[in-house]
Amino acid sequence: MTDRIKQYVKLIRVHHYIKNVLIFFPLFFSADLLNFSLLKNCLLGFAGFSFLSSAIYIFNDLRDIESDRLHTEKRRRPLASGAISKKSAFFAAAVLVALAAATQFFITAQRLYCVIVLLIYLLVNIIYSMGGKHIPIIDVFLLVGGFFLRLYYGSALTDIPISGWMYLTIVSLSFYLVLGKRRNELLRQEDETRKVLAQYNYSFLDKMMYMFLGMTLVFYSMWLVGGGNRFLYLTIPLVMIICMQYSLLVESSSSGDPVDVLLSSKLLLLFAVILGLIFFAGLYLAPKFGWLAIL
Repeated sequence: MTDRIKQYVKLIRVHHYIKNVLIFFPLFFSADLLNFSLLKNCLLGFAGFSFLSSAIYIFNDLRDIESDRLHTEKRRRPLASGAISKKSAFFAAAVLVALAAATQFFITAQRLYCVIVLLIYLLVNIIYSMGGKHIPIIDVFLLVGGFFLRLYYGSALTDIPISGWMYLTIVSLSFYLVLGKRRNELLRQEDETRKVLAQYNYSFLDKMMYMFLGMTLVFYSMWLVGGGNRFLYLTIPLVMIICMQYSLLVESSSSGDPVDVLLSSKLLLLFAVILGLIFFAGLYLAPKFGWLAIL
């Protein structure tokens, strides 16, 4: 891979596509993952959402290019470092938006709802970039909204409703992740360009972060208990371990960015894979082979 291509990969934040896995949640947890028509919609939706999110990342970098050059880490970004010109970045963003729009024509779900969700996601990010990120609490809500919209987009793609417990679990988990990121940004005091940090304090962010973690574990447990699939109860202690491991990493010298924390830990990735396999077995294999009868 040439250095030029590497710079574009960094520009569009490919590693952040992992957050778009939320799009598959409604389909996966409804045990309909093997429905080819619905899976096709989710795959197209994943691609379209990823293209749009990359375009938004470029837009944000274009707006913040001067402040990024003053940051110890962000100055290495393709635009701030000068590796990619503004003109090239504008062109790349336009292409990505066009690709995101094109994917919608191949989706067989209620296309209007899907487009509306994408437009709301775009609006939320514009509000965040244009000033929302400088307003305490509002900045957190806007970031959490991005996670929820991914989930709702998956629901729109498949016409599968989101259960109340799933909604509460994902939203409270999102608050935990976002507050953890803000907490560590404040703790490290490395991002002088993020003005909102001056209006937060460590104690508040730390308490709110762990309050939402507790809520996440309660909602998650209620979600599984309410679902009646006893095989999946096995995941409750595993999720507790995952949350403990994640919190341990965040409490270290981590930046607190959820994607960076996950990808930096092989153990955390292993736990996540095991969790996914247990869910697949519980939702798709246990009912078929009668494993639930022994529990």
